[in-house]
Amino acid sequence: MVTNAASFGRSGVHDYILLRASAVILACYTIFLVGFIACSAPLTFEIWNGLFSSLPMKVFTLITLVALLIHAWIGVWQVLTDYVKHTALRGVLQFTFVVVAFSYLASGIVIVWGV
Repeated sequence: MVTNAASFGRSGVHDYILLRASAVILACYTIFLVGFIACSAPLTFEIWNGLFSSLPMKVFTLITLVALLIHAWIGVWQVLTDYVKHTALRGVLQFTFVVVAFSYLASGIVIVWGV
């Protein structure tokens, strides 16, 4: 069996499951934040800081950041595989995306755990 090293889940079924699971996590995080903002009438810095200072919110945000990385990685890989036929250009674009995505993840971890 031939596997593709650029695919995150190593098969179509795994990629499908990872995309759906990460989409559920991202949707739950978005719904939670929209609900929190809607229920916090005077949204002040102290309330916002208190939310992100709690350990469960830090963990939920970290899980969401990883889910976003997985979701974006698979999506970009699929788009580049379908539309960029030049192998070297696709490799450069994938490498660039990976560097940017991991730097976003690292920045997010530093920001969230620095609160």
